[in-house]
Amino acid sequence: MVITVLDHEFQNELCESDSEYPPKKGEDGEVDDDGKPKRTGTVWTACAHIITTSIGAGVLSLAWAMAQLGWVAGIFVLLFCTFAALYAATLLTDCYRFPDLVTGKRNYSYMEAVEAYLGGRMYKFCGWMLYLNLATIGVGFTITTAKSMVAIQKSNCHRKYGGDDPCMFSNIPHVVGFGIVEILLSQLPNFHKLSWLSKLAAITSFGYASIGIGLSLSKILTGHGGKTSVAGVDPSSSDKIWRMFAAAGDVAFACSYALVLFDIQDTLKSLPPENKVMKKAVSIGGLIMIIFFIMCSTSGYAAFGDKTPENLLAGFGDDMAFWLVDLANVFIVVHIVGAYQVLCQPIFRIVELLARRRWPKSKFINRENPIRFGKIRFNINMFRLSWRTAYGVVVTIVAIALPFFSDMLALLGAIGYWPLIVYIPLEMHIAQKKIGKLTIRWFGLHLLSFLCLLLSLAAASGAIHGLYKGLNAYKLFQFKE
Repeated sequence: MVITVLDHEFQNELCESDSEYPPKKGEDGEVDDDGKPKRTGTVWTACAHIITTSIGAGVLSLAWAMAQLGWVAGIFVLLFCTFAALYAATLLTDCYRFPDLVTGKRNYSYMEAVEAYLGGRMYKFCGWMLYLNLATIGVGFTITTAKSMVAIQKSNCHRKYGGDDPCMFSNIPHVVGFGIVEILLSQLPNFHKLSWLSKLAAITSFGYASIGIGLSLSKILTGHGGKTSVAGVDPSSSDKIWRMFAAAGDVAFACSYALVLFDIQDTLKSLPPENKVMKKAVSIGGLIMIIFFIMCSTSGYAAFGDKTPENLLAGFGDDMAFWLVDLANVFIVVHIVGAYQVLCQPIFRIVELLARRRWPKSKFINRENPIRFGKIRFNINMFRLSWRTAYGVVVTIVAIALPFFSDMLALLGAIGYWPLIVYIPLEMHIAQKKIGKLTIRWFGLHLLSFLCLLLSLAAASGAIHGLYKGLNAYKLFQFKE
């Protein structure tokens, strides 16, 4: 019921024109055709957002995933997942407007596009899956950031006391610190105001991915590479199949940028048409993503072999390039600070929109209180302050309680990959192009969807098995590494 209501809230709040095909007014003024402030995004700002949300936490675990799957299965799963996601995202860009691709009514969110093209039932299903996935991704990002901060702390410890010292540290202070930073940044009211943060995060993502690749290649070229195999880690291991399934989930998690595709597309200028610009951005960002994924996974596996760590950078702790590894971990932290905000904005917006419509006269919810410190001016909304703070606190507590890196990423990938990244975009494309049932194209699209479903089910089973084992051996809030 809540999801049904949210559709009407979006329509009333965001679609201010009564015309089904509003004229393209205000192209030289301060508003767009829908009466909203003029959008200024370009193909490059869209690329920055896409890279920010794709080259993130998932990159760090790809080498481990390759080690579990082996060269043949690993490369196949990696290419299959990334190209399937890229293809579906390309189709999704044509669904930003409805029914006409250029002059139709804007769909301001993934959910609104689903309702327009597929109807109410799919809309409800998509809503619950989308916001569940976005919320849990915040947990995954928090765990990743804490691991990077602990890695810096361990690096400093080894330099000070030598490699024989175990240097075990709790991740709780780092999780709490990251949570506080995200709570402060979450008070930025609008998605378009995060463009500077997204650009910075995109730059740092190139930085740490390049460092990881460079250190891996250095290890290989100096003759210190690990032992690799076609089948991956010891096939006689009792947990081999479960780890392979979880590895597939890690790969799937790395392909999650389609979840905020409409939020990104909604920042673009009206001319040239948004779908054409977004297609170009998806192609550029997607190809960059694939190149980095392949390089990180293959070079990392070749460098460490069967002993590849869950977090690629953790394997370089005993090397001499301490400062370079520390710099890469700093880049990871900066990148995820931005990616966290990009992915949380849809959750913030939908809750605040519903609250404003439910209590339109509430000063607590609707009033913007101007604050001034010298020349600095900004507004504080008490509901935004309270709700976003509470959200950040909950995410932080869950991350402390479940500090399992690869299994958590695998579960997140399993939850979102098939329904949100592949199935729904393909179904919207079928509805939009009116592709007839039992045609060759119809069969091809559904075959792709079915294969991705099997992958998601396998990933979910592997992740749940790994989390179950981890929880049995873990004392709550006492995790050290």
